[in-house]
Amino acid sequence: MTEPLIECENLGKKFCRDLKKSLWYGVKDSCSDLFGKPPHPQLREGEFWANQGIDFSLNRGECLGLLGRNGAGKTTLLKMLCGLVKPDSGQIRLKGSVGALIALNAGFQPVLTGRENVFVYGGILGLSQKAIKDRLDEIVAFAELEEFIDTPVRNYSSGMNVRLGFACASLLIKPDILILDEVLAVGDVSFRAKCYERITDLLQQCAVIFVSHNSTQVARTCSKCLHLHEGRPLSLGPTNQVLQRYLASSFERHDSQEIGQQIIKLNKLLTNGNTHLNQRCIIDYGTDVKFTLELTTTNMPDEVITIISLTNDAGDIVSQLRSPPQSLASLHASESNELIITCETGKLPLAPGTYAITVSLLDGGTQNRILTWVRNAGGLEIRGDTMSNSPTLLLSSWDMR
Repeated sequence: MTEPLIECENLGKKFCRDLKKSLWYGVKDSCSDLFGKPPHPQLREGEFWANQGIDFSLNRGECLGLLGRNGAGKTTLLKMLCGLVKPDSGQIRLKGSVGALIALNAGFQPVLTGRENVFVYGGILGLSQKAIKDRLDEIVAFAELEEFIDTPVRNYSSGMNVRLGFACASLLIKPDILILDEVLAVGDVSFRAKCYERITDLLQQCAVIFVSHNSTQVARTCSKCLHLHEGRPLSLGPTNQVLQRYLASSFERHDSQEIGQQIIKLNKLLTNGNTHLNQRCIIDYGTDVKFTLELTTTNMPDEVITIISLTNDAGDIVSQLRSPPQSLASLHASESNELIITCETGKLPLAPGTYAITVSLLDGGTQNRILTWVRNAGGLEIRGDTMSNSPTLLLSSWDMR
């Protein structure tokens, strides 16, 4: 059995909201540590747990994705793993060298040039000047900073900072443990592709902890995930299982929003006959889908265009259904002000995951007047065993002879 490179047992860290109390507690804790006394186990006035009860291990060749909303305790956990913050409870056992990038500026000194910062970074890691020089050309080429390596880092963009930081963390040494916090949140497509290739190469020899709010990046990179909520672990397991639960909980935090002239009001949203306005509807991957909209209208236009958009956790539209202009002439002669619109899609080719549904209706005559627009009108959770790096997973049959 492979020996773990990272082991965390009942890990916890607390902070104080009050600056004066925080300084006083820090002095007391430092004195206690000096005399070999254990940390104070209970919360004192003004304190809160930033992390508590975290247990996991990571072997060589594994990549752990950390999931959680902002403030969930992800960065605090990474700082404890890097030795920047001392835990107040539990134990951390690390084996081997650690490469880390947990800030956009990678800890660089802004008044120094990129070249000088590489030497400072390497010196902190204990490398000799000769060892750093031997790797410098490779680092500069990877970061694509040949023209700017002798420019002060304060003049770098966030993307340039991250490129240089990632190159230093992954190329200056061959780390046994690599820690990456939102490293792919900035940078262009080609750089992200290079990072993925480098991470894939490193996974052959090290353990990786990866933080991202992009579920597609997590699904592509990580073999398992840890979901944190208010500093505590909610779930730990295979990426597809934990990621689906995380996305489902993310949708539940969003309320619907309506804009437009409200000439048409959405009363009900049904998917396959199940009402789920402001709620999630769960279907299996490859299921035929039928959307039904029940609306109330006032001062109806002659024609409407209906648009149903499905968005991922990043807010990007991954699929959209759009009707042609539909005449409401028959409804004008009716006393009823109720309108029912249905849309059948057949088998929806979306990968397993959770998607938010946005419903919008436009005036078919002008096609730019919004009659109603309801963001997060409902959610659609698609369940299945297959995870995909793409939001689209086309249905297909395969044969081998």
